[in-house]
Amino acid sequence: MVNLILFGAPGSGKGTQAQLLSAHFEIPQLSTGDMFRDEVASGSERGREVERIMRSGELVTDQTTIAILEHRLRQDDCRHGSLLDGFPRTVAQAQALDRLMAALGRRVDRVIHLQVPDSVLVERLSGRLTCPTCRRVYNLDTAPPRQDRICDVDGSPLQQREDDLPETARRRIEVYQAQTVPVLAHYRSANLVVDVDGTVGVGEVEDAILSSIGAPV
Repeated sequence: MVNLILFGAPGSGKGTQAQLLSAHFEIPQLSTGDMFRDEVASGSERGREVERIMRSGELVTDQTTIAILEHRLRQDDCRHGSLLDGFPRTVAQAQALDRLMAALGRRVDRVIHLQVPDSVLVERLSGRLTCPTCRRVYNLDTAPPRQDRICDVDGSPLQQREDDLPETARRRIEVYQAQTVPVLAHYRSANLVVDVDGTVGVGEVEDAILSSIGAPV
């Protein structure tokens, strides 16, 4: 069993690495957004409450988030471990997660931190385009579509999201750094954090992650 947490600023390549690690270890990639949407889709009482909170623009409480995560971790596909994608976001959530993992007889094995300079992050985000139909993400510099600004899959015109514009991207990165540094400090105190250079190629980043956690490349 392996339980990983993956952190990376917007534009760091976290989404790509999360998919690769999930496939490599055959463990599910868990994000709070997906779990909230699944809970809402279930029609449960808790799901209805989450939907109300999300529609109001409020934040789902830590208590509810941890309860949803516990339910998810108890599902059969998590029996060999899990990859938490961008969670926890606060020290309080990290402490709650520590208690939950202990209660489940598990532990966080490694916290992977993708390091990319802010200037590179802004450049990457500014070149990012998204298909409004299939949601596939492209980058004009590193992963361009075959036809200019047209989705390879369904031919839809690609769009740039408002939160990928340079000024918005800088604010997103600043918020991420402010939130994440304390959480990383929490895990650094337990010697769980591995810092990985996220500026190299996708395959090199994956190999560096696997090597840093003692997994065969």
